[in-house]
Amino acid sequence: MDVFMMIPLDVALTFLFASVVLALVPGPDNIFVLTQSALHGRRSGIAVVFGLCTGVIFHSCAVALGVAVIFQTSALAFTVLKFLGAAYLAYLAWLSFRTKGSPLVAGEGLEQDRWKLYRRGILMSITNPKVSIFFLAFLPQFADPARGPVSLAVLLLGALFMCSTVVIFGLIALLAGSLGEYLHRSKNVQVWLHKIAGTVYLGLAVKLALLER
Repeated sequence: MDVFMMIPLDVALTFLFASVVLALVPGPDNIFVLTQSALHGRRSGIAVVFGLCTGVIFHSCAVALGVAVIFQTSALAFTVLKFLGAAYLAYLAWLSFRTKGSPLVAGEGLEQDRWKLYRRGILMSITNPKVSIFFLAFLPQFADPARGPVSLAVLLLGALFMCSTVVIFGLIALLAGSLGEYLHRSKNVQVWLHKIAGTVYLGLAVKLALLER
């Protein structure tokens, strides 16, 4: 079976356009990329982007395997995952509020921080129940059962979505990282950047905790 025949070009282009628009709409993920890039630099922002995209792989596979339907039909599963995500955002807010400005230094410590940001990106994505519901509602709309297994089509669409996310979020990381490197020259600005980031995370945590199915 030719996998490229499962998704016609016009359908793929429509899906990519919708994915780009959705990536540009302000939300927890792109705000997370923006704030972390401004605080830690472009490379750290890219690490967050790859972490979030790893989460996209999780959600795509979950929808393809039918696991995500649990979060649509089970109020308990939705609530548990929702509050796990909100708790993690609140934890990030707490870390931001207690962090004091310090100069950027190159070396092993920074690399470790990037791995930590990569893991944060993964947790940020997979603990957001809205992403599971969104993928469950969004991806199958572009899969035609007459052209082959829907599960395989969903995985292909998930890969396209991930590619668009890498491009858009990567640009956000590069732009915010460049601005962040300029702002990092001032310790006072660093302190305020952390406070702003903490406020953003706290607001996102409250919004996620109040999210309805």
